Amino acid sequence: MKVLFVCTANICRSPSAEALARASGPAGVEFSSAGTHAIDGQPINTEMVAVLPADLETSTFRSRRLTPALVGQADLVVTMEAGHRGHVLDEQPQAFRKVFTFGQLARAIEAAPAGLEPTALLAHVGATRGHADPALDVPDPYRRGTEAAAGCVARLQMLLRTVLPALSE
Repeated sequence: MKVLFVCTANICRSPSAEALARASGPAGVEFSSAGTHAIDGQPINTEMVAVLPADLETSTFRSRRLTPALVGQADLVVTMEAGHRGHVLDEQPQAFRKVFTFGQLARAIEAAPAGLEPTALLAHVGATRGHADPALDVPDPYRRGTEAAAGCVARLQMLLRTVLPALSE
């Protein structure tokens, strides 16, 4: 399974989600990230690095712009905001059943029947999920200080605690 995290510039939220998921995610799941308006080759934001767990490898990370090919290759596209989800679907409406905001995905997984294997679960939540409520968005910490960065990481960790177990066989 391939999971693609998406934010705006691919330097704060999505690379942090990628790094956190890689560190604690299930075996056999590939995690990557991209940005709707990313400039290729940028490192992860230093404020984010400062609040991420110290054992996460972030030094080699470089941002990349979201492309139709990346969306096409992913089994699951997880955006940080409803606006990112809209951006993806404006470009690729055929991806509707596999594109979720992070909060929307977590809420749909919590409401899904227990015991579904990952592929069946994703099909179920793709068909039954609610709207992409902006209240469920992961706030952008860019240039908002260490407290905002730490709050973002805490939110990502909370969402991952719901989503990652659902992706394991």
